[in-house]
Amino acid sequence: MSKLRPEVSIEALNERGSDYLPGYLGIEAIEIAPETVRSRMPVKKLHIAPNDFLHAASVVALADTTCGYATIAHLPAGAESFTTIELKSNHLGTIREGAVACVATAQHLGRNTQVWDAVVTDEASGKKIALFRCTQMILWPR
Repeated sequence: MSKLRPEVSIEALNERGSDYLPGYLGIEAIEIAPETVRSRMPVKKLHIAPNDFLHAASVVALADTTCGYATIAHLPAGAESFTTIELKSNHLGTIREGAVACVATAQHLGRNTQVWDAVVTDEASGKKIALFRCTQMILWPR
């Protein structure tokens, strides 16, 4: 099992994203645990596409942010940062109001890469909205 970085808290993650896309979209980290991070995003008009469905990019932003926060919380000792090198999503449904929830789960926590899966659901019903997988490259000081 991977060690969580003790300096990474829910408050630190939310503060880190507040002035960036996650903050603008209202993405909120709500739980950090070994090999898992949970988040949520209230659905507003800005998350909806012109076809009146939840915009796929909004869902990807939630899932990618959640996996990114999970990577930060699980960086190996001495690592400087990370960057996403691959991502994939399958969109299974939509909502038009309420909130979407996301759970990111570690699949591989290596020295140079991490692989995270995320499931995005309708927060109220638990219905799956999307499945997501990303690979993160760990960045080391040069």
